[in-house]
Amino acid sequence: MELLSEHGCFGGTQRFHRHESAEIGLPMRFALYLPPAPKALLVFLAGLTCTEETFTVKAGAQRLASQLGLALLMPDTSPRGANVPGEAEAWDFGVGAGFYLDATRAPWARHWRMESYLLNELIPLVQRETGLTQTGLFGHSMGGHGALTLALRHPGCFQSLSALAPIAAPMHCPWGRKAFSGYLGEDRAQWAAHDASELMRLQRSAPYPGGILVDQGLADKFLAEQLHPEAFEAACAAAGQPLTLRRHAGYDHGYYFIASVVDDHLRHHAAHLITA
Repeated sequence: MELLSEHGCFGGTQRFHRHESAEIGLPMRFALYLPPAPKALLVFLAGLTCTEETFTVKAGAQRLASQLGLALLMPDTSPRGANVPGEAEAWDFGVGAGFYLDATRAPWARHWRMESYLLNELIPLVQRETGLTQTGLFGHSMGGHGALTLALRHPGCFQSLSALAPIAAPMHCPWGRKAFSGYLGEDRAQWAAHDASELMRLQRSAPYPGGILVDQGLADKFLAEQLHPEAFEAACAAAGQPLTLRRHAGYDHGYYFIASVVDDHLRHHAAHLITA
């Protein structure tokens, strides 16, 4: 955990780190906000084209996180600098971005291991360093996809879950089909194992009985073609999973929307992670 920079922030400390990742095989960066009295850890997964700085700088989450006692972990979204042929040209909403899974196809399989990196390496590392075991997970867009799928694929690892404008049914949208075919090949059974709506349909009981929170802007230009929150809503209803899906008129896909609703997500997680 090489410390790159450190900044006082709402009584706590905003840090930026770099470390050598065994899972990725490359240096990885992450941001970590530590409030003055941390009580639980909340992990945010950012979207396509973002880095560890995007949510950290734009969302304005530290003020309330400090009050609630939530430490915030913001990983980078993807491996960088692998010099894979085509990597530089592949970042156009699909292959190249991490998509929070472990690739199985060449040339991506060596370094594109974001699922193993987060679950086996980064989150345990930060939990050990901070002493915080209660952990929640949320994310935006591609990161919302990552939050929903990782939480469903790894029961017991996270005690709370939410998402903002997630790619909720990636098997059925251009972004997901491009990423899945590039990283996993054409076996749709492998695709389904990384699709939040398909994973929820397999649940025999509610994996998050306290509820999942999802926010979606209705002026989001990606809503109809890419995001499909209605598919996740239907899957939750079929599985008996309590879901609060809030649809907001006039809000788009960007960080003005995230900044407008992020406090509700912090409170949602604090209610599940922090006991009096």
